[in-house]
This record gives sequence, C-alpha cells and structure tokens, in this order.
Amino acid sequence: MASMRDIKRRRSSIQSTGQITKAMKLVSTVKLQKARVRAEQNAPYADGMYRTIQSILERTSTLRHPYLQGKESKRKAVIVISSNRGLAGGYHSNVVKLITRGALAGEDLELYTVGRKGKEALQRAGYQIYLDSSDIIEEPGYADAAALAREALTSFAQGRVGEIWLAYTFFKNTVVHEPRLIRLLPVEKEEGADKKELPMNFDAEEESVLETLIPTYITSLVYSGLLESSASENGARMQAMDSATSNAEEMIEDLTLLYNRARQSSITQELTEIIAGAQAID
Repeated sequence: MASMRDIKRRRSSIQSTGQITKAMKLVSTVKLQKARVRAEQNAPYADGMYRTIQSILERTSTLRHPYLQGKESKRKAVIVISSNRGLAGGYHSNVVKLITRGALAGEDLELYTVGRKGKEALQRAGYQIYLDSSDIIEEPGYADAAALAREALTSFAQGRVGEIWLAYTFFKNTVVHEPRLIRLLPVEKEEGADKKELPMNFDAEEESVLETLIPTYITSLVYSGLLESSASENGARMQAMDSATSNAEEMIEDLTLLYNRARQSSITQELTEIIAGAQAID
C-alpha cells in the first residue's frame, strides 16, 4: 500500500487538474453558445444561396460551364477545417480521417488547412500542405472565408486542380458532431429537388450569372463550415472536459477512501504498539 504522504500528494495533484478541467469546461460552454448563435444566424443565408444555385441549375440543364463541368486535372483541392487547440476528444482525428481514410484517400491533393492540429496530423501522415490559414479559426469572419475560397478558386481557374472539396465538422447538437466531406466544385444539381421551392427567375446571361454567384456560393459554404466547425470544436472540448472533471472527482473519492484506510491502519498500529509497550512494562 502506498504511504499516506504519496496518497495525499497524488490527491492534491488530481484536485488541481480537476479545477483546471472544470474551468476549461466553463470557458468552452460560453464559447459554444456564441458559436452556435453565429452558425444559426448564418444558416438562412447559406440555405438561400443553396436554393438559388439549385434554381439556376434547374433552369439551365444544358448549360456547359467550367464551374459545372470541372477541369481536366485529376488533382483535387481540399479545404480542411480543424482547430489550433487540443483537448477536444476525437474532434481533430475524425476530420483527418476524412482525408486519410475517406473518399479521397490515395488521391493527388492540394490541401488548404485551417487549424494547426489538423495540419500537423496531415503532415505526419505524409501530406503536403499547400496553404495554411490556421489563424482565421480563432474568430472566423466572412472576409476570411472569401479569401480562402478565392485561393481555391484561383487554383481551379488556372487548371491546377479539377475539383474543390471541403472537410469540416457539422454541429448537430451539444453531443453529436458529424465530420463531413463535400464537393464544392464542380457544382452538382440535386436530384429530386422540389420545384415549388425554387425561388427565382433571371434575365441576365446564364454564364454571367454563374460567374458571379458560384464564387459567392462557395464562400458561403466555406464560411458555414468555419462556423459549424467552431461550434463543434467547443462542444467536443466541453464534453471532454466534463468527462475529465468527472473522472477526477471519482479518482479523488477513491484516493480519499484509500487515504482514510491508510490513516486508520496507522492509528491501529500505533495503538497496538502502545498497548504492547504497556503490557511489557507490567
């Protein structure tokens, strides 16, 4: 059995760790609420952009455009969104697995990383990073998403890549965070779309409309991915810190019980020695 001093030292260490994890949980809870509000506020705009593009594609089924047909290059650009901080359970590894074990595994990829954890994991897996924009995940803004989308679209326009993909984590609720890998370009028409919900007609040239709207549409998807990933990161960290705090409390209870047993054993031994000494004197 460990000594009382060792048990007490270990219990004190775990108590300090538990205080840290509890504080981190509270911080993540506050950040999660803010991130959820931003994601919910952006959802109507992103949904409106999606339905607008689907409306155009429904009315231009025979139109041929690079944004719809793609490029000859087999190389694919992938925007990978993770975070800069750890202690978030499987949040980062799940996104990385979309690249290393998902539909794009073994493909020639041009990676645009947002978040140092994802970047480092992909580098360890042997992938080359084309562009790193990790700083924008701290406080993602629409201008940041536009700049990132513009870089990928430039690569697409120059023919370096034939497709653009987005890997991020979709926030369903506090407990469920779903890693997703979606293709941004070429844009595809959704089969079975309800024509009653198609929101618009247009009079301008079809090509000019697509040339203007699709980059904005891609930016809106990237921005949504940043906001959803930010909410998912804080939700995952809140869960991880809650579990760590609960585990610390259980360990403290076990160590307290062990300490009390050791203390009782020490007291019993001292009493035995006193009684034995008194009997020897008699």
